[in-house]
Amino acid sequence: MNPSTPVLELRDVRKTYRLPRGQKLKAVDGISLRVMPGEMLGLVGESGCGKSTLGRCMLRLDDVSSGQVLFEGRDITTLSERKLRPLRPGMQMVFQNSTAALNPCRRIGDLLAEPLRVHPAPDGRRRTSATITARLHELMALVGLPASALARYPHAFSGGQRQRINIARALALSPRLVVADEPVSALDVSVQAQIVNLFADLRARLGLTYVFVAHDLAVVRQISTRVAVMYLGAIVECGETDAVLHAPAHPYTAALTAAVPRPVVGAAPAMLLRGDVPSPVNRPAGCRFHTRCPQAQARCGVEEPLLRAIRPGHEAACHYPLGGEHRKV
Repeated sequence: MNPSTPVLELRDVRKTYRLPRGQKLKAVDGISLRVMPGEMLGLVGESGCGKSTLGRCMLRLDDVSSGQVLFEGRDITTLSERKLRPLRPGMQMVFQNSTAALNPCRRIGDLLAEPLRVHPAPDGRRRTSATITARLHELMALVGLPASALARYPHAFSGGQRQRINIARALALSPRLVVADEPVSALDVSVQAQIVNLFADLRARLGLTYVFVAHDLAVVRQISTRVAVMYLGAIVECGETDAVLHAPAHPYTAALTAAVPRPVVGAAPAMLLRGDVPSPVNRPAGCRFHTRCPQAQARCGVEEPLLRAIRPGHEAACHYPLGGEHRKV
């Protein structure tokens, strides 16, 4: 693949759910995004902002309502399941709930072998039992588990070990793109660090491209090369990780970074969010964040800001972007 071609490209993607009484819920509201080869894009925001829905739309696990999804330059938005199936090995997902993602009635070896049996090898031939067994042992080594784990059932493992197994299954077909949907949010802090380091190591060893969905900015800062911040179904800020988290241009991003706990007695956040997230069914007019923004002005309530360049490689959807004040996460 041409290194200048995005592994994943979204063009004005929207996902709308129809509710009773004619109401519509805009879970994803006009997102355009590019993910380049080898990149680790962190997708952050509060619960309910549409991160997981967007992740599923990226892989066509959910169909989009409008817009385009391109994988390695090919438009997959309207491909049938039959035409999409040969592309599935190249794009995989790691789900948040490591327990629910594994069938409790099947051994780990069977779970990992299934995609290898369903999809042919790159040369088009079916894999033999010997090649499948060799690949299973290779996958266990990649995620730091013993080969003996293949004979056990999911309940015999801890949460962190189960997530390693889910990562192994995502890697079974040697994908180029992995979407990880909050893969460490349910784990202990010490285990989170191990899994995050595993993702980083696999990216370096295998040349993977990631979209890493999370709400923990500390995790995103550690692993991501670029960050996209979502609010009420739209991206409100996007740029290199250090630029976005150290000098946020959007007040929402600034509030998120200020909310990260600091080990300083008596330290107060620089900015507190007020109120609750508005309903995505009845989104406010104008800027979607203005009802909670401490610096909102009259223009913000009537005119929706577009995502635009604030600095080179740094975009924000704000009429009055913040200055270069340095804020550490």
